[in-house]
Amino acid sequence: MKKQSKLLSIGADAKTIKGGKIGFMTAIQYLSPSDSSGVNLCPMSKIAKCDIPCLESSGQMNFKQSRDARLSRTKLYLNNPAEYFKTLVTEIKAFIKKAERKGLTPLVRLNGTSDIRYENIGFVIDGVYFRNIFEYFPDLQFYDYTKIPNRFNSMNGLSDFPKNYDLTFSYSGVEGFQKYNDRALKGGVRIAVVFDKVENIPLTFHKRKVISGDETDVRHLDPQNVIVSLYAKGKARKDTSGFVIKGGA
Repeated sequence: MKKQSKLLSIGADAKTIKGGKIGFMTAIQYLSPSDSSGVNLCPMSKIAKCDIPCLESSGQMNFKQSRDARLSRTKLYLNNPAEYFKTLVTEIKAFIKKAERKGLTPLVRLNGTSDIRYENIGFVIDGVYFRNIFEYFPDLQFYDYTKIPNRFNSMNGLSDFPKNYDLTFSYSGVEGFQKYNDRALKGGVRIAVVFDKVENIPLTFHKRKVISGDETDVRHLDPQNVIVSLYAKGKARKDTSGFVIKGGA
């Protein structure tokens, strides 16, 4: 019987490692993106056309061992949610202790390669019901990127959105996705945009100030109403769908 892959990866990429220089340690969960597991965990991926140039195609994430690990975690999430949340809670507790030992502030990103509405998923631990993972860990900062625009309706105070869960909207240059971009722009939320090359990243985009998102992944410290620039990696460097912005357009 195969051993279950750990849910959280700590210091799995250069960007999260850089967060240590400003006092943060980051744990990220990577599941099977889009519909690669047979169940689509990124509901907007086909519209945004980010499924092919997905982050999973870059660096070590493209290795078979990494893909198998993502699938193993995904199957646990889909097939045994009770065990999944029990494991997730245990791993997060251990991660918090690890960060504390190093004198760092822990951050958790659950949607490294997925776009799941964790704010809407409740679970039971030791006979006690929690509305979501954020309620279980009220003093821990979580964050994610998302292409689901109406999640921000809740985050901006229209419902009881977790105060310790920060979201950044993820832009796509695909024509069919523009109405969702427009909604995010109108809402004044922080927006991440992938540009084809570092040298093509502009100073402003849609009349908003552009800040670097490749220095660290500590997004919750960034202001709202800015563009967070990212440069294309893996298959995204050859994207022709429009998802990646070419030439700072």
